[in-house]
Amino acid sequence: MGTPEPESFADHWIRAWNNRDVEAVLTHYADDVVFTSPTARRVVPARGGTIYGKHELREYWTRALRGNQGLHFELVGVYQGVDTIVLHYRNQVGAFVNEVLTFRDGLVAVGHATHRRAPDEDAAGEPQARASGSAFEGIRRDVG
Repeated sequence: MGTPEPESFADHWIRAWNNRDVEAVLTHYADDVVFTSPTARRVVPARGGTIYGKHELREYWTRALRGNQGLHFELVGVYQGVDTIVLHYRNQVGAFVNEVLTFRDGLVAVGHATHRRAPDEDAAGEPQARASGSAFEGIRRDVG
């Protein structure tokens, strides 16, 4: 099994997130997934923005959802590369996000959430005056 059909994958992924169904999202990820995200750097600062394994990814996403009751994604585009799908979407605050997902045996082995850098962020992606427009905007570090 290789890379899934991009549009079908995107539809399921967006629907699962909008239903706040972390387990449904996780069905697409390998047990040993490595995932990076500027939001992870804020939600679980001890991880430095990198999450290792499906168990840690579940914990991170569950914590992030608790801190963002209004989460909603709107798909803008889907792009396919070699063993890779990119999901381009707009989040609940209108910010654009790209998820770059590389597959192994039909599951996401490596994923990167990439956010447009807001004018009020420093070079490390840390908010300066207001939230950065990330997928989980408004999450407090002390959630959980």
